[in-house]
Amino acid sequence: MPSPYSALFAAPGSRAFSAAGFLGRMPLSMMGIGVVTMISQLTGRYGLAGALSATLALAAAVAGPQVSRLVDRYGQRRVLRPATLVSLAAAALLLLAAHHGWPDWVLFVACAGIGCVPSVGSMIRARWAALYRGTPKLHTAYSFESVVDEMCFIFGPIISIGLSTAWFPEAGPLLAACFLAAGVFWLTAQRATEPEPHPRDQRGGGTALRAPGLQVLVATFVATGAIFGAVDVVTVAFAEEEGHKAAASLVLSVYALGSCLAGVVFGLLHFAGAPERRWLLGVCAMAVSMIPLLLVGNLPLLAVALFVAGLSIAPTMITTMSLIEQHVPRTQLTEGMTWVSTGLAVGVATGSSAAGWVIDAAGARAGYGVPAVSGAVAVAVGFLGFRRLKRPAPGRGGSVGQHSEREERHMA
Repeated sequence: MPSPYSALFAAPGSRAFSAAGFLGRMPLSMMGIGVVTMISQLTGRYGLAGALSATLALAAAVAGPQVSRLVDRYGQRRVLRPATLVSLAAAALLLLAAHHGWPDWVLFVACAGIGCVPSVGSMIRARWAALYRGTPKLHTAYSFESVVDEMCFIFGPIISIGLSTAWFPEAGPLLAACFLAAGVFWLTAQRATEPEPHPRDQRGGGTALRAPGLQVLVATFVATGAIFGAVDVVTVAFAEEEGHKAAASLVLSVYALGSCLAGVVFGLLHFAGAPERRWLLGVCAMAVSMIPLLLVGNLPLLAVALFVAGLSIAPTMITTMSLIEQHVPRTQLTEGMTWVSTGLAVGVATGSSAAGWVIDAAGARAGYGVPAVSGAVAVAVGFLGFRRLKRPAPGRGGSVGQHSEREERHMA
């Protein structure tokens, strides 16, 4: 790995918490698509599968920021462990209900309980911020974490869909739950790198979502999340129509691979100028990249189109994390990052549910209209809120990129 990335791990404990974060984030790419695959295998109902995936994402959207707010106040160990136990218990209920054919409402209740899963990615980024705040290394750290996210999305769907189709339908979600347990309990055992809680600062301070800039980021990522949720569900259905359902995992992994490669390169670069302009350009690129999906006629062409579409994801997400630092107080950084994840989760819920119903009504090819429309909405919201992003919160300083430029000029 290039030296800027290797330099990140000079800090004691950084390798361990990064590895734990990788395990803890695998369920992010495995659980939703695993539920879709499991339910479609057992019942053949894509509408139900999409609705359950949407319920899981919405529950995470509701519970995630509250969990992260408590983490900012009381610390990661005290909050993450009980939240994870609730999520694991709900996952066990889901698997039992699906296996034994219990009523649909039980499945929905279980998916709602799984939503207590913590935003592990936000926890890892908060640890990096505590180590490297105000230095060029933080941009590299955020880039590295974006690459880790995409690695999860490369391997997660392959493992989840592959196990559920080749072994037994519940295998994918079951392994996702095991990864969650291992990752969170390993992470929370590492006390030396845990960020300091801020109990006094959080009392009466309100939610981080009060920041106008964060509101724009979250609203835009609701539409962006709809792209991701719809692409996942439609791709599984498209592969099934083509007679190669198991190949959906490979196609979705190519989507993540494009983002992963772009994130690696992006992390090596240092940019001048306003990060909000790069962010808006990334949102526009994601939207435009959805148009070719409406034209593909087979799985190889779909894989190529998704690879190109993935190139804009990681750079946009990395820039988003830098913008969050500009727009929320330091004592609410974990919550602020989780609100963006929440926006994505709401979008995933909307997109996967809408895509499921479109597939049932008109087939998989028509389903790709959902991410195309979602991309257009993301662009519209981004342009409407752009002025808010140009006004950082008072006292927040500059972005990671701005810190980098200052330090380089200072060294020169």
